[in-house]
Amino acid sequence: MRIMVLNHTPRRDTEYHERVERILRSYASPGTQIDVDYPDEYLAAQGGGASHLGYYLSGPALVQKAVWAEQNGYDAVIQSNNFEPGVEACRLAVRIPVLGLCHTTMLAAANLADRIGVTVPLDGYYILARRLLEAQGLMRFVSDLRSLSLEGVPRGDQVAVQRPLIHQRAVEVMRALVKETKAECIVPLGGAVIPYIVDPKDLEPEVGAPVLNPKAIGIRTAEMCVQLGISHSPLTYPQATLSSGAPAGARSL
Repeated sequence: MRIMVLNHTPRRDTEYHERVERILRSYASPGTQIDVDYPDEYLAAQGGGASHLGYYLSGPALVQKAVWAEQNGYDAVIQSNNFEPGVEACRLAVRIPVLGLCHTTMLAAANLADRIGVTVPLDGYYILARRLLEAQGLMRFVSDLRSLSLEGVPRGDQVAVQRPLIHQRAVEVMRALVKETKAECIVPLGGAVIPYIVDPKDLEPEVGAPVLNPKAIGIRTAEMCVQLGISHSPLTYPQATLSSGAPAGARSL
């Protein structure tokens, strides 16, 4: 079985790629190949964390990559970004399972607990997460949605420096969700932080409630779909016929 974990932005440096791919492969069952991949072309947006325009601009490139994945033998595609750019569009273009990690993890959490606390890494992601959860009909399960407010944590790949600061802040916010909102389970959105820097299992003993791992749940759910031969409904997502033309430098569809 081959599963593509698709980033929504172009490839970063080799260290990041290898570190992330190693983490994701550790979540897979024996016999499952996990490959991290990236869109071939991407129209960048300016504005930093205050703007989410990039999520929308990445859509066509993500569809193109999902079609390429299906044509090249992948059994499923997982959108790596927890805020699910391109997932709905990709499902209209391919018949292999395409999974979004927010929706997948929230449904798993709702099967395990009545009240779910949700976190995002930065304040700017609060509205993005709220809109996504509302659109998916999942807010009724959410006890509260809170930001870890990590704006002051060093950026870049200083993982050794970031880890203790993020761990401390995550414990504080998640513990407050349990105490103040009666959350019975925590779903951390923002995979570049949790689990890529801090492992949810390291948070659970101090939080006092299960802290789910969207990446691991997404991979195992994709495996289940492939093993059972199920995918998104063609009634919900009627497949479109795409042109074979592609921009210069991109893989042809």
